[in-house]
Amino acid sequence: MSFRMRFAAEDLLRCRFAISPLRETQGAIRTLSRPDRHGYHLPWLRQVRGAAAGLDLAPLWLLAPDHGHPPDFLHPPPQAPLGTLDDELDVVRATDPDEAHRQIQAALAQTPGAEHGKRGRAMLADPAGTVRQLAGLYEHVWAALLAPHWPRLRAVLEADIAYHARRLADGGMQRLFTALHPKLSWSEGALTAAGHTSHLPDFNGQGLVLVPSVFFWPEAGNAFDPPWQPTVVYPARGIGGLWAETGPTASAAMIALLGANRAAILSGLDAPSTTTALAHRHALALSSVSAHLAVLRDAGLLASRRYGHQVLYERTPLGIALTTGGLF
Repeated sequence: MSFRMRFAAEDLLRCRFAISPLRETQGAIRTLSRPDRHGYHLPWLRQVRGAAAGLDLAPLWLLAPDHGHPPDFLHPPPQAPLGTLDDELDVVRATDPDEAHRQIQAALAQTPGAEHGKRGRAMLADPAGTVRQLAGLYEHVWAALLAPHWPRLRAVLEADIAYHARRLADGGMQRLFTALHPKLSWSEGALTAAGHTSHLPDFNGQGLVLVPSVFFWPEAGNAFDPPWQPTVVYPARGIGGLWAETGPTASAAMIALLGANRAAILSGLDAPSTTTALAHRHALALSSVSAHLAVLRDAGLLASRRYGHQVLYERTPLGIALTTGGLF
């Protein structure tokens, strides 16, 4: 990632966050082939090893080598704050065959000999069919590797957006961008990636889409090619505990005061979470978690806020003091 882009007033008004199931699917595929990305995701990798072995990912890896750039039509910017994989793949499938041919050819050129190999020739001979094949493969990857875990992943992504939205409200664009990634900075109306070598074209009033990802760590990436809306993908907060089966252990004093389940829920709320995510994390029924959250909120230990159709719960200062031992 290397760029410097200046924002006009209209661009600032059109900056937005979005969650992209397609980006997560692409990140998961790349994680499978990149040992340097395995650290945080080893529990997931162990769970999906068998399912992944049954997928033919060669076409996707051919078009997206480790140090290459995949065709732009495979990662359109999400159009909604929380769309579905089907929504995004509809955009992929609508790619003009001539444009798909051009981008596939450019992607194959990153790997010596790929354009003239059997698979590469087949892709170029039928770009429309290749687009359909790739979209279908993403569907298979999603169903096998990500759909069973999506509530957990989505909770982390939504919590990340809630956190950064608060930073934006507290300190403006500079406070927002400096927390997204160590290489990103904001100064004098421009977003800069460390080590930038060139200025990119103006946004032309399109604004910027910010997309958190659990699988993109430790990198951050950008896509600015027309006609797409400029997009920055960055690692979501909270991935260190993403695959943990339980949260931090509650103290004996907390358990005596609140009961085991409420103490566990409160102790595990290091980041804002939804009822569904908490039910999955603590292996409790949704109705039970909802009841516990209501009690904790009424006691002043939790606060709730709505993000889209989801309600996120987080600890209040009193709840933080209780879980860190400040009241015992």
